[in-house]
Amino acid sequence: MDLMDQRPDPDEILETIKAGESKPAGKLKIFFGYAAGVGKTYAMLDAAQELYRSGVDVLVGYIEPHTRPETMEKLKGLPILPPKTVSYRKIELKEFDLDEALRRKPELILVDELAHTNGEGGRNKKRYQDIEELLAAGIDVYTTVNVQHMESLNDVIENITTIRVQETVPDYIFDRAEEIKLVDLEPEELLRRLEGGKVYGPDRARLAMQNFFSRENLRLLREIALRCTADKISLENQNQRTLSDKLANTKMLVCIGPSPSSAKCIRWTARAAEAFHASWSALYVEDTKREGVTKQQQKTIQENIELAEKLGAEIVNLTGHDLSIVISEYAKLSGITNIVVGKSRNRKTLKSLFEEDLEDKLISLLPAIEVHIIPGTVGKRSYRKPRKSLNVEMPHLSLGDSMKSLAILVAATLLSFGFHGLDVMNQNIIMVYIFSVLLISRVTEGYVYGIASSVISVLTFNFFFTEPYFTLDAIQTGYPLTFLIMLLVALITSAMTVRIKAEARLAVKREHRTEVLYEINKKLLAARGLETIVSLTNDYITRLFDRSIVFFPLDPVQGEDGIVMQAFDDVDASVLNSPDEKAVAHWVFLNQKRAGAGTDTLMGAAAFYMPVVSQGKVLAVWGISCKKGKLDHDTRLFLRMIASQAAMALERQKLSDEQNRIVVESEKERMRSTLLRAISHDLRTPLAGILGSSSAILENRKALDEATRDSLIANIQEESQWLIRMVENLLSVTRINENASNLVTKPEAAEEVVGEAVSRIKHRFPQREIMVYVPEEYLEVPMDGTLIVQVLINLLENGIKYSPEDTPVELHLKRNGDWAEFMVMDRGKGISQEEFPYLFTGNKPAEHRSSDSARGLGIGLSICKTIINAHGGELMAENREGKGAVFRLTLPLKGSE
Repeated sequence: MDLMDQRPDPDEILETIKAGESKPAGKLKIFFGYAAGVGKTYAMLDAAQELYRSGVDVLVGYIEPHTRPETMEKLKGLPILPPKTVSYRKIELKEFDLDEALRRKPELILVDELAHTNGEGGRNKKRYQDIEELLAAGIDVYTTVNVQHMESLNDVIENITTIRVQETVPDYIFDRAEEIKLVDLEPEELLRRLEGGKVYGPDRARLAMQNFFSRENLRLLREIALRCTADKISLENQNQRTLSDKLANTKMLVCIGPSPSSAKCIRWTARAAEAFHASWSALYVEDTKREGVTKQQQKTIQENIELAEKLGAEIVNLTGHDLSIVISEYAKLSGITNIVVGKSRNRKTLKSLFEEDLEDKLISLLPAIEVHIIPGTVGKRSYRKPRKSLNVEMPHLSLGDSMKSLAILVAATLLSFGFHGLDVMNQNIIMVYIFSVLLISRVTEGYVYGIASSVISVLTFNFFFTEPYFTLDAIQTGYPLTFLIMLLVALITSAMTVRIKAEARLAVKREHRTEVLYEINKKLLAARGLETIVSLTNDYITRLFDRSIVFFPLDPVQGEDGIVMQAFDDVDASVLNSPDEKAVAHWVFLNQKRAGAGTDTLMGAAAFYMPVVSQGKVLAVWGISCKKGKLDHDTRLFLRMIASQAAMALERQKLSDEQNRIVVESEKERMRSTLLRAISHDLRTPLAGILGSSSAILENRKALDEATRDSLIANIQEESQWLIRMVENLLSVTRINENASNLVTKPEAAEEVVGEAVSRIKHRFPQREIMVYVPEEYLEVPMDGTLIVQVLINLLENGIKYSPEDTPVELHLKRNGDWAEFMVMDRGKGISQEEFPYLFTGNKPAEHRSSDSARGLGIGLSICKTIINAHGGELMAENREGKGAVFRLTLPLKGSE
């Protein structure tokens, strides 16, 4: 009974649930200033000293070395984390030791200089990423930053100070801070401190006062810092308020491109969206003619997209030739209320006099939407807008296309000679050549063949079909104009054909991508089981991108390897399961962010790692090999789409597994309760009989005759034997229920198992006749012999008890296809219709008697059913023709499914 009552401890379950819950993130407090020397670090250390004296576990993670004695004096008494040494260009640098801080795990840690860029070789590129890890680990952080390091204010600061600040912090770090402590100082006082050598040394101080630390600059920087702090407070105060309809519907769109000034537009839109508490998107329209964008411009586009993503924008990629049409259509469909575009002053050309500017087109197409024009950076002309020429790069030339063009022009000329011989008007011959140009543009690549064929067609028409013939002279006055119109029509037709081909190729590409997503989604919906989902997604990604992939369904810190699928031309993909790569995947599991090659975290990894997230939890991590180069933005975007599909499939599988687990636990609990009820009832009767018989013998030892005493002793023996069999049954079902999937089977001779069961039952019931029928062929059945013998004993005992003493009990063994079939048959009263539903459950209403036990509810047949199911077999019961019952059990033979 003790074995059957080992139920889970509720306290242990509660502890497990608590351990599985995500730990609360740490709190961030930023000491904010408008320039170096205002006292941010001093104020941070002063606050830390007060907390340390009150008993808080404070650790100084990193403080930038200062020449200010009053600041360094505040460090005394505080526990300090030794910095780690990083070698960079033969220089020893002192950096914050993130790993040791995570191991120490204090309540509060101080990390100076939030915008600092870490030395090479560190896990993260920027210090704010280190601080994000500390917060994710549940550690509170105090840090410092100046206003010029805010990413969205980078252009504003540059306009004020004429200095480009390289180290910046994304605005979301500032926004997630629970508290902003503004450390303010009058600009005049800061300048006095600077002159007194309390901020920098004398030489550096003089240089700083001539550049960054001018009185005008400090005044403006202070104003911006005060405004940022006030906006933060205002936003917190409005969290509980309801915005007006106008603000609630505000949605901003910034148009970005290869121009570096796009970064300024992105930062302006980020600030405006923050001020209006509005959502915003960044739109890049990819021209159908991609050869017009150089590698440097592609790099700039990627940087602008990453900047917008870092500042919280939704990235949108579209394709089209007319930029204004694409932007206006997207704005109409997406409910955009404000559009931000950049504007640079360009030199006037003859073409620009007749070409309408983008902002003017947008205003005419979208009269109800506000268009904000942001001027480009003045004085910097490193970027020139690419000219829209027909062949920006080297022309595409090939022998095949040349032969096609020549053949089409020759055919057009021969056809024109035929028309000319029939005295057909020259206008029709012109149409033949225009058609030939259209055909050449259709069957060749690029613009060069269309342009060349247009010129050749005009010259050929002039040479062969205008008087004087076989010269390039034209006597008639109208022919030069005809030639010009013919050339323009041919060129325009050629250009439009090439453009349509390019758009068709991109449409096919995007349609293929959509089809792939649909196909993946359809197959994932039908997929069942984690291995199937992982194999399916790995196979698609490997085939689509021709890169090896590793899939970690569990955090590798638990010791599990990832599931690797190797690309066809990848020599060795096992590196994706190396300890270093597993460490990157573990970091992604913990921080729910991308890492590895092409990111700012653990850049030296061999793969790009991306979490598969659903409802704020990481379900898995992908690693895509970067041996062939880093992933571009389009590939990452496509991977994100596939990841969203995989996340839904994994979440569905997780819920299914959880439901199955609950069903199994519920079934186990139900069986446990049934067994306990059966035991409490069935054991009471034999124990009461043993107690009564033994008490009668002890109390009436002298008064009892020998026959009565022998009867009582026999009763004790019988009841004890029944108890022994009951315990054997309980041990059997306990053994099966612990883990049926690990049932150990081995080939056993079915005839020997039958003989063992019959010999043991004959020992208990020597007077009963048992008839055994076995086949002549040798049957070898995979089974746990001990358990199957117990099943046969239970079934034989059941037949003996419920059949008259003068009738035999039969045991048949035979082969039935790929199954071994055992049948126990008796000539008793059979099984009533009321008992059939409860025959193998052991859970019968009180008014029904058990068919497998003469005592109480009984559990023998329920145990038999459990054992046979664990063997992959089946146990059935039916009434025998005439009179009696038949119990039929089947077990799969060796090699059967």
